[in-house]
Amino acid sequence: MATAKKAAAKKAPAKKAAPAKKAAPAKKAAPAKKAAPAKKAAPAKKAAPAKKAAPAKKAPAKKAAPAKKRTPNAAFMKALTPSAALAAIVGSNPLPRTEVTKKVWDYIKKNKLQDSVNKRMINADAKLKEIFKKAQASMFEMTKLVNDHLK
Repeated sequence: MATAKKAAAKKAPAKKAAPAKKAAPAKKAAPAKKAAPAKKAAPAKKAAPAKKAAPAKKAPAKKAAPAKKRTPNAAFMKALTPSAALAAIVGSNPLPRTEVTKKVWDYIKKNKLQDSVNKRMINADAKLKEIFKKAQASMFEMTKLVNDHLK
């Protein structure tokens, strides 16, 4: 037990000695600059990263712990029946909204309907014009327009 206490006593001063060595060169460097405010700022900056280093080691452990798979929202997974116009693109079987959106994107990419200059815009062909009700729609309003054709 006595050796354990001595070992612990030796470790504690070693930790304190390291920051003292870092602080000593800062004091020597500060008079060379001849700026009194710089003296106070330099030790404060070195003390702050030391405090930040300890929580950084704890953060990866927290990220590794939750390994649960994310469960999707039930509203997105509910199978909906597409309208006749939408069925021409995605099929007539009931599908969740997520799958409908994926199939519409597959159709757009297969037929190269994305605008070549502005990739956010989708140029509608005959089938998509029935859904979009216009010649061109943005990818963000596409889901809104498609959802109007699901029940």
